Amino acid sequence: MNVNFYATLRPIVGQKTISVDMPPGSTARQLVDLVIHNYPALRPELLDENDNFHSHMKLFINGREVVYLEDAFNTLMKTDDRVDIFPPVGGG
Repeated sequence: MNVNFYATLRPIVGQKTISVDMPPGSTARQLVDLVIHNYPALRPELLDENDNFHSHMKLFINGREVVYLEDAFNTLMKTDDRVDIFPPVGGG
């Protein structure tokens, strides 16, 4: 599965896209945990002090923000899912 990073997250990871191997039946939260395991510097960017995904950060699966999916972070992942993680973006 490929995970794309944007804006301030990209320099932390060192590239735009990483590939991760997720066991069948893994959830979006488990994906976040695996990404943080592989890139520990992402922890304060993605998780708050209670290990919850920051509400201002965005995680999209196949173009839909995970918090609006029926199972939110318990959504089961598929190997062909498109995953994007990015901070909020402002502009004018």
